[in-house]
Amino acid sequence: MTERVDRGERRVAAPAGDVYRALLDPAALERWLPPEDMTGRMEHFDARPGGGFRMTLTYREPGHGKTDAGTDVVEVGFAELAPGERVVQRAVFDSDDPAFAGTMTMTWTLTPDGDATVVSVAARDVPPGISAEDHAAGLASSLAKLAAFVEPA
Repeated sequence: MTERVDRGERRVAAPAGDVYRALLDPAALERWLPPEDMTGRMEHFDARPGGGFRMTLTYREPGHGKTDAGTDVVEVGFAELAPGERVVQRAVFDSDDPAFAGTMTMTWTLTPDGDATVVSVAARDVPPGISAEDHAAGLASSLAKLAAFVEPA
């Protein structure tokens, strides 16, 4: 059986250092990480390998949550931090539903491209309760919001 890897990619008109900082700033993550149909609230944050964060994502329209009908609570650990190049996260959803169990590994890779950065994200060990289509839409939404956050006005 082939391993499922969900991917997203976007060219962002900002240097890799700016994008990297947005991946490790709790206030920035609250603004850009939740997909368009959600809001985010950081509960704790520790930006170092072995550290991580806990975020509550709230749906604008309840009914799709993993933790309860209206929220996804996720505990994220930083497995690797390579300044300006890569962030590797291990994410665990707070859910009683076995379809959302396990640890998803998300690797954010930053590749300079002239005066811009190509941001790629690869998600491995995605819980089976997250459809590939929904995950692709969520990743695309987060990447668009990241671009809007870091690109000059």
